[in-house]
Order: sequence, then structure tokens, then C-alpha cells
Amino acid sequence: MEAGIVYIIIVVVLFSVAFITKRRFGLLGLALSAGSLLNEIWSYKAVLVTSIIGVPSNILTTTMVSVVIILLPACLLLIHGCAYRSHIGKVIGAGLFAILALTFLIEPLSHVFVPQGLVATGYYWLMNNQNAIIGIGLVLSIVDLFFTNFTRSSEKRRIH
Repeated sequence: MEAGIVYIIIVVVLFSVAFITKRRFGLLGLALSAGSLLNEIWSYKAVLVTSIIGVPSNILTTTMVSVVIILLPACLLLIHGCAYRSHIGKVIGAGLFAILALTFLIEPLSHVFVPQGLVATGYYWLMNNQNAIIGIGLVLSIVDLFFTNFTRSSEKRRIH
């Protein structure tokens, strides 16, 4: 049951941060995919670096390094980026971001937190459909980018 609580806490925290910062799902979703690619490239070397600085090298360390590498690009974009103006946009964007982030994190977290009981049904469904969820999430990220207005207002472009 504690694994289910960990997954729920992760989703709630990611949803809350994305909702409070009002950041758009498009860039955050693509940043998660970039973090996943960086994780595949750097995770082994990053674990070696952590063991050199004195952190014991075990499965928990490997999992935490992977989680940090996956979330880091998205967390950087949470600080500064395009924002939603409507309340419904914030809710939908934050929900999609939390689901997509959990889908990217489910594989590294499964080495440490394997749910049992009632939560295991949702966990195994997510694991079995991980590629489809990530694919749909990335397509929705790109669609969200089409609705993003990157231009500045005319008042900011004027030179006095």
C-alpha cells in the first residue's frame, strides 16, 4: 500500500506545482520526453559520479538519479515559460502533465516501489499501456504548442 501512496503523492505534487505556476502542458510534456532521453544517456554516468562523491551505489540511488534527470528539464520550465490564462486550461494542463510525468517515472520507480493489492491493478494497466500514453501525451503536447502565443504584446515591442 505504501507504494500506492508514493505514486499518489507524486501525482498530487506534480499537479499542484503545474497548476500553481500556470505553465502550459506543451512545453512541459516535451521537456519530460527530453528528460527521458537524457536519462537513457546519462543515468549510468550520473550514478558513477554520485558514488565518487560518497553516496552509496544501490537501487534507491539509481532510481533517485533517474527521477531527477527525467524531471529536471520540466522543472526548469516550471520556473519560466508560457502560462495558461483560463482556469479550465490550468486544470487540464496540470492533469495531463501529472499523468505524463507519472508515465515517464513509472519505469524507474518500479525498481523500488511495486504496488500490491488494489493499487496494483492501475499500476499494471499503466505499465502495459505506457508507450500509448506517452505517444498520446506527446501528440497533445505538440497540439498545445499550436495554441501557444509566443509573440509579445504590441506595447512591449514599441521602442521609445
